[in-house]
Amino acid sequence: MNLIKEINELKKQKNAIILTHCYQNIEIDEVSDFVGDSFYLSKMASKTDADIIVFAGVYFMAQSAKLLSPNKKVLLPNLDSGCLMSDMITRDDLIAFKNKHPNLPVVCYINSTAEVKALSDVCCTSSNAIDVVKNLGAKEILFVPDTYLGKYVESKLDDVKVITYNGFCPTHLRIRINDIENARKNYPSAKILAHPECHSEVIKLCDFVGSTKEIMDFCQKSNHKQYIIATEKGVYDRLCRDNIQNSWNKEFILINDNIVCPNMKKNTLENIYSTLLNETNEITIEDEVAKNAVKCIDKMFEYASLAV
Repeated sequence: MNLIKEINELKKQKNAIILTHCYQNIEIDEVSDFVGDSFYLSKMASKTDADIIVFAGVYFMAQSAKLLSPNKKVLLPNLDSGCLMSDMITRDDLIAFKNKHPNLPVVCYINSTAEVKALSDVCCTSSNAIDVVKNLGAKEILFVPDTYLGKYVESKLDDVKVITYNGFCPTHLRIRINDIENARKNYPSAKILAHPECHSEVIKLCDFVGSTKEIMDFCQKSNHKQYIIATEKGVYDRLCRDNIQNSWNKEFILINDNIVCPNMKKNTLENIYSTLLNETNEITIEDEVAKNAVKCIDKMFEYASLAV
């Protein structure tokens, strides 16, 4: 069976689209309608006129797509593809965190469940977190669940205090200071590009910090010839592919071979085909949770748009 052909045929038959995060197995791009980071895919989910959305990503991403397209059927190819960071904070954890710091607005990273979003004031992604917090207009905020993204935002805004929850991305925290130092030594002319989920001390040593899509855009537009990629391997894989396809004549080096998110890699062409064929693994969200969570995401779009 030619899975790529069969999936593309099913999409036509069922008026379905496939949204794919940059950390996915690269062969999934062959059946994808949109590939990008969380912010980009959120926008695509909110605009689609498809009847079915298959989200090749992790659970919270599929939830976000359902929140933004409540009348669409949203399917997740593998229900076990969760997010370790998202799992670090529950509804009760957030309530306790808010009670410890009363009367402060809560900014939640999109890497969180609908239940956490429902108790937050505004959502953000790594690509718009600075703009969202800046335009929120508060002098002090709570940021959940990623402490490293929260502190990165604080470092970029002189007049905002960011109190962070102690969540983190295990994949990005595998990147250590000595990895950056070794890269500088071995590739002295290369630009080092990192994701803001990395250790704060790692970020300080890099040339560019941004979301997955921002890193990829930087590589495409820059005139440099060598790049160290300090984020999940899926970004590196796509840059290498695009380098060949577009004759960029650039070199990409992955900072470390173990920068792989195991949950992101659980989606395959096989389970995408099976899920779309049988319309299984549908995402559902309680009405009251959805109503409050979508307000949180809508606020993100509002505040992010003020920077455009």
